[in-house]
Amino acid sequence: MTKAITARAHTNIALIKYWGKLDADLIIPQNSSLSLTLAPFYTDTTVQFSPELSHDQIKIDGQLLSTAAGQRVHTFLDLVRQRAGLTAFAQVDSTNHVPTAAGLASSASGFAALAAAASKAAGLELSLPELSRLARRGSGSATRSIYGGFVEWQKGHDDLDSQAVPFQEKIDFDIQMIAILLDPRPKKVASRAGMAQVVATSPYYAAWPPTAEQDLIAMKAAILKKDLNLIGQLAEANAMKMHATTLSASPPFTYFEPETLTAIELVQNLRNNGVSCYYTMDAGPNVKVICSAKETPAILAQLQQHFPADHLLVAKPGPGVTYI
Repeated sequence: MTKAITARAHTNIALIKYWGKLDADLIIPQNSSLSLTLAPFYTDTTVQFSPELSHDQIKIDGQLLSTAAGQRVHTFLDLVRQRAGLTAFAQVDSTNHVPTAAGLASSASGFAALAAAASKAAGLELSLPELSRLARRGSGSATRSIYGGFVEWQKGHDDLDSQAVPFQEKIDFDIQMIAILLDPRPKKVASRAGMAQVVATSPYYAAWPPTAEQDLIAMKAAILKKDLNLIGQLAEANAMKMHATTLSASPPFTYFEPETLTAIELVQNLRNNGVSCYYTMDAGPNVKVICSAKETPAILAQLQQHFPADHLLVAKPGPGVTYI
């Protein structure tokens, strides 16, 4: 029996989105992306390998998963076993401090924590770049959750160079997010299925990778200038371009709910009234508001007139993966 290892990884929200795979097996993306790791949303995962187990035992939030439900985790553990030369099955106990599958990137924190805990429990001593590449094999966005602050996922060309790199881990200007939790239920179209459908059928998809790469260059420059307004403008436009591809897929679909449009309109109204705030969305209905800490009270006061206070979660920049 190996030593039980517990790792914590925080979720991230992409300011420049990853949308579409070049290689579905290795999870090599069609375009590079850039995210902000968030402090309050994280996953704690404990892994222990034991020759006494007859199969992998996977618990998420206290619930034991069936073999079918835990297949992605089983497959990921096989990767770790192969690299470590292990044959023992694992006991995995994972707790999400973020709503699962609701567009708040729980798979990012989940697989980043799993990569860190499982590799160490298996006796592997991986560098952060190696850990980033391993996490990518579980969930694309997990590659970015290995690091804190602003993180770039360089698309690369193969398994050896598609990885995240820290762009600015120590953020020295006023930026944070407000997550508006609109629908905690699992989304109707999973991210993997949604992006595959878009890549295969949207006539607009061909324009996405080159424009996303241009957005990335502009976003990195905006971060270096500490220009919150430009960061917000670029993130908002990039998110809406991504969501436009879902509406042009065949058959078309959307992650928007009626409350999503309400939240977007509120942010636009606040901005029209002189409050610096911008919205972004991943593959889910929840809206994240990019803003400064000094403007957050005014934004919350407006949002609380339409949404329950406990559905408005203020998120400051967060750290990379840690062992606890």
